[in-house]
Amino acid sequence: MKIKLKGIVLLLMATVLPLAAQDVVVYGPDGKLQVSVWCPEGGEPSYAVSYNEKQMLKPSPLGLETNVGNYAKAMKLTGHAVNVIDTVYMQSRIKASRIHYQANELICFLTNAEGNKAEITFRVSNNDVAFRYTLSRQSERGSVTIKNEKTGFHFPDQTTTFLTPQSDVMIGWKRTKPSYEEEYKVDAAMNIRSQYGHGYTFPCLFRVGEDGWVLISETGVDSRYCSSRLSDAQDGLYSIAFPMAGENNGNGTVEPAFSLPGSTPWRTITVGESLKPIVETTVPWDVVEPLYDTKHDYKMGRGTWSWILWQDGSINYDDQVRYVDLAVAMGYEYVLIDNWWDNNIGHERMEKLIKYAQNKGIDVFLWYSSSGYWNDIEQGPTNKMDNSIIRKREMRWMQSLGVKGIKVDFFGGDKQETMRLYEEILSDADDHGLMAIFHGCTLPRGWERMYPNYVGSEAVLASENLIFNQHFCDEEAFNATLHPFIRNTVGSMEFGGVFLNKRLNKGNDGGTIRRTTDVFQLATAVLFQNPIQNFALAPNNLTDASQICLDFMKKVPTTWDETRFIEGYPGKYIVLARRHGNQWYVVAVNGSKEPQKLKISLPMLAGQTVSFYSDGKQLQPQMKSQKIKADGSFQLTIQPQGGAMLVTE
Repeated sequence: MKIKLKGIVLLLMATVLPLAAQDVVVYGPDGKLQVSVWCPEGGEPSYAVSYNEKQMLKPSPLGLETNVGNYAKAMKLTGHAVNVIDTVYMQSRIKASRIHYQANELICFLTNAEGNKAEITFRVSNNDVAFRYTLSRQSERGSVTIKNEKTGFHFPDQTTTFLTPQSDVMIGWKRTKPSYEEEYKVDAAMNIRSQYGHGYTFPCLFRVGEDGWVLISETGVDSRYCSSRLSDAQDGLYSIAFPMAGENNGNGTVEPAFSLPGSTPWRTITVGESLKPIVETTVPWDVVEPLYDTKHDYKMGRGTWSWILWQDGSINYDDQVRYVDLAVAMGYEYVLIDNWWDNNIGHERMEKLIKYAQNKGIDVFLWYSSSGYWNDIEQGPTNKMDNSIIRKREMRWMQSLGVKGIKVDFFGGDKQETMRLYEEILSDADDHGLMAIFHGCTLPRGWERMYPNYVGSEAVLASENLIFNQHFCDEEAFNATLHPFIRNTVGSMEFGGVFLNKRLNKGNDGGTIRRTTDVFQLATAVLFQNPIQNFALAPNNLTDASQICLDFMKKVPTTWDETRFIEGYPGKYIVLARRHGNQWYVVAVNGSKEPQKLKISLPMLAGQTVSFYSDGKQLQPQMKSQKIKADGSFQLTIQPQGGAMLVTE
């Protein structure tokens, strides 16, 4: 029997599966994305995903094992409900400012062997699937512990992977990992074991041969659950994995718990025949809601920070004045004062420094350690953010001085206890008019929409690694062509880049050597999306950098109204367009060792005159006016580890 209801197509049919199963099939609004759900009576619930009649996920398991019952075996599908979702929301801190979300919702009702009820909700848009579990109150039981989540993602045999591994626990600097900073392997076979044997951090990108692409992640994680990851594959099946017991120095439970009735976070699947839906997806924000209102008007913008090039020794009053003055010269809004300020400047003198900055029109972000009992960090301020009494006292002090935000570092775990700490920091910070950036941290999971004062997370092999090891400079271009397809497509990414120093040290005369061109660096200011960008510029750049570069960096915005994928391949190259107001920025970077000669289509720029930035014969930056053809086509050559940009005038 086929049922059509407000754009939803449901197909109910008898099958030859054992015990007479019932299949429910829901399509996206345009009819191309299809999710099938079934459960033989007394059996195991499963689902599959196809796009345009091509299989993207083979039959994959569903279900939860809990302390109040098993919802993965001996289940019965007792019914379903359908809804149409059509909503518009505004968001200033992601890749687009106005999002029109249309999806078909299917709610499957199941009971287990004891007669206890569960629901699985699927929301299917044109290229995205989001699903989660909801458990009702069980008689006298008002809470539940999730022992295991059986959710899996079973890929066809021809699939290759673009993944970064979950690290061992309590390794790295001062035993602070995992912090989502491992290296990617591209186009790898599914049967290759992850580097540490602990699976992979979200998001996870897969190429299903010539049929298309799939991005797996999760969203809506807050204090009521842990963050998850994917296990290593078993015959093409990846499963949801909870945090490891040793994370956070062994403190906190591995198994998440919540009150009943309650729901898990959303598991998300983005599907497309090309990479366009992967890069442009908004599903991390489509299916979540704001958790609290704010009375504050938070201002996004650009900042300077001394630590990235001048390191710990620069956290002193005089050097911070120089970086405030740099922010003034660049027309920026912020300065970020990093670790050790409490020791090297002190709270009392910091008041004077903050007033100096404010008198120059510059607002201040201050660095803090997340602190606590889960690492060996000694950089201060410590022991301020992990205790609600001390945290609120510190935030009141910052609020009294007009500090606008905090950068909190070194979390080192994905347990529910740590998710609660993120949420408490954000909530308390909003009470005191403070924005929050996280560093040495987990992936944001819908947080831009959930928390109005959240403005970005590192959770990537970011700019500091370029300072520490030449290998990462050598691989910078390769890595940059991954992030728009994977890490940065699901959440704001506080990278802290755009280096105009050729040598990555204070004097521009030693340390690691930058391999990428200046135009490549400029392009990353647009390519990497974060609503507050702390750029890696230095005072010396005011006199030793090209005026072309300085003029661009004085004008580049950090918030976007629209994002379009133009062309590219992870690890090779990317051409991406973002719009701020009426102005388009089209940026391209080359991660390979050979020139990329492209003919790209830019219909939104057809017939317009643009400023065209490119690498000259000596790889020096050059800019000229160029008119785009009437059909929007443009011939472009990107040099190895180089870049190009088109900016509407």
